[in-house]
Amino acid sequence: MRKYKTMENRIFDTIVWLLLILVTLACLLPLMHIVALSFSSKNAAVSGKVSFWPVEFTWASYKYLLEDSRYFKAFFVSVERVILGGGLNLIMMVTMAYPLSLEKEEFPARNRYMWFVIFCMLFGGSIVPWYFVIKSTGLMDTIWALVVPSAVPVYNVILLMNFFRNEPKAIKESAKIDGVNAWQMLIKICVPLAKPALASVMLFSIVGHWNNFFDGLLLINSPDKVPLQTYIQSLVVKLSDASNLSSSELVQVMSQRTFNSAKIVASTIPILIIYPFMQKYFVTGITLGSVKE
Repeated sequence: MRKYKTMENRIFDTIVWLLLILVTLACLLPLMHIVALSFSSKNAAVSGKVSFWPVEFTWASYKYLLEDSRYFKAFFVSVERVILGGGLNLIMMVTMAYPLSLEKEEFPARNRYMWFVIFCMLFGGSIVPWYFVIKSTGLMDTIWALVVPSAVPVYNVILLMNFFRNEPKAIKESAKIDGVNAWQMLIKICVPLAKPALASVMLFSIVGHWNNFFDGLLLINSPDKVPLQTYIQSLVVKLSDASNLSSSELVQVMSQRTFNSAKIVASTIPILIIYPFMQKYFVTGITLGSVKE
């Protein structure tokens, strides 16, 4: 019986590992192809010789990229969005999660607000009313149209709330005895103890703001205010419509593949730089903030 169970477990582990390898390859191979294109020559890209390794290695695409003013305008718009959006997310998440983490005796209306938060997480308004609300507030074609509508990420609020609830009650009770008020409790005790959870939810916010392209398509009309991912998405659309082009136009579009690939690779660098510094907090923040003792 033990041998049967051992063999069964081995088969299960093998299947799991194969699935994980397939998922990993599905994520890595397209990225490897884009990186290979960015370091290949235009002729190699047009002729379809590039797979997962550069052909006729060259830095030309990255040299052209340094001279592309529109790319850098979009890049700095995204940086501004991450700074403003991430900062606003942090303030709203902390100030909302802390009162929701209190006991009902301390905050009698907690359950009503909690049901409201859960309802907002499960049911959202459609795109049409969302668009008209932003338009009626005068935020269209401004950086605030990309920041304000996503100011309160509800899922992150719940993670942070559960982390606050799991913090040692003895520390909080001792602070209350010493005369600490609610703001001092939040700023001096709860927030410093919640660094892993704050790092996790901030990583979610930063990646969300950096990678979001859809709201830029709907809310931004000026080319110089378009965020980076919206700009890159417009390049991808041009490539996907290549089947409708003439032969000369097709060659011109295909010759831009290496340049566009370099833009995509460069757009991933900020996230690759930020993630290692937050990785040590990431797993701890998710596991401690996902359940309540």
